[in-house]
Amino acid sequence: MAKRATSGPSLFAAAGLDAAAPRPLADRLRPQALLEVVGQDHLLGPDGALTRMLATRSLGSLVFWGPPGTGKTTVARLLADATSLHFEQISAIFTGVADLKKVFDAARARRETGQGTLLFVDEIHRFNRAQQDSFLPVMEDGTIVLVGATTENPSFELNAPLLSRARVLVFKSLDEAAIEKLLSRAEAIEGRPLPLDADARAALTRMADGDGRASLTLAEEIWRAARPGETFDTAAMQGIVQRRAPIYDKSQDGHYNLISALHKSVRGSDPDAALYYLARMLDAGENPLYIVRRVVRMAIEDIGLADPQALVVANAAKDAYDFLGSPEGELAIAEAVIYVATAPKSNAAYTAFGAAMRTAKERGSLLPPKHILNAPTNLMKDEGYGRGYAYDHDAEEAFSGRDYFPDALGRQTFYDPPERGFEREIRKRLEYWAKLRSARSVKE
Repeated sequence: MAKRATSGPSLFAAAGLDAAAPRPLADRLRPQALLEVVGQDHLLGPDGALTRMLATRSLGSLVFWGPPGTGKTTVARLLADATSLHFEQISAIFTGVADLKKVFDAARARRETGQGTLLFVDEIHRFNRAQQDSFLPVMEDGTIVLVGATTENPSFELNAPLLSRARVLVFKSLDEAAIEKLLSRAEAIEGRPLPLDADARAALTRMADGDGRASLTLAEEIWRAARPGETFDTAAMQGIVQRRAPIYDKSQDGHYNLISALHKSVRGSDPDAALYYLARMLDAGENPLYIVRRVVRMAIEDIGLADPQALVVANAAKDAYDFLGSPEGELAIAEAVIYVATAPKSNAAYTAFGAAMRTAKERGSLLPPKHILNAPTNLMKDEGYGRGYAYDHDAEEAFSGRDYFPDALGRQTFYDPPERGFEREIRKRLEYWAKLRSARSVKE
């Protein structure tokens, strides 16, 4: 068996090629000044939050919150340059407590020489609570200026003491104009246009999903694939890049953001928007049974008795998906989404149940009135249990008009149905019974 060479000239050198690994396009296009950062004008424009900070040449600790590929790392590096701070970068994925101690000790030593440190912590939300707490002393005494980056909601992922010492700045997904700027810069540095027709170029911009780094990676793939003089249409381009997977983490913010958008679109009676978010979740690989469970919840919470059929339809969609599976069963979920989105809305039952629960917790020790209690023993009969109970079916219109709340509590009103959908009919019934109760004034 031939032995693998361990010394001597590299194969690259033997072939007359540069042995240095080529730099990815995204790295070559990394901005060298804050003015070159695209898509974050609310932070870096003339009146942006960071622009105002830099006017004083002083920074407080910051948390950058935003999707991947929006410039968080780049901006942190450039902020260090602009404020003459030493830039130190770590990732919470690869850093433990011992590593943090070394970083803090180095920053203290640097500080003694008059050099400040901007410590950039990528994926800061991956540090546990104790690790996050370790930053507090060095933030407070000025040893470091912390800039943490996270794709997750800081309110949920970072502890309160850290958040109280840092300002959260939101980075936005890049819009199509910003992505187009990046592609134009890429063409300038490559010295050649992207071999795409207009529709394919627009499709590439959409595929990037607001991620600048992804747009440049896709562009690089296309240049590698193109033969001299070749121009790709949308179909050919999609075949080359094999379509980038949607940015969507089923256990993190993308998951909660989209289900929230779906729920609120249903509540807002917008079936088209609801279908869009449903399609995005299914396309990203969300478990359809999770989605249909949420649709059942929507039917209960936001439609309620305004259309009792909504819950029936949502449950039927669950059963249909269980029976058919994907992709056929997904249509049943879509039909349920359309039904609940177009149904009349009412949270009256939801509100009534919440009010009843609060009252039960506050005054849950009160005994029901004795007339509605059973009396299985003579002692209980002697105490008045069951005495005076009126069997409603024996009363005129099957309504006795008796009070059923505890005497010490008195009558309460929790359920107030609106004049919408089926609850219009329920309201008429309640008003009719209230009128009968008042007329009969039946008391124990």
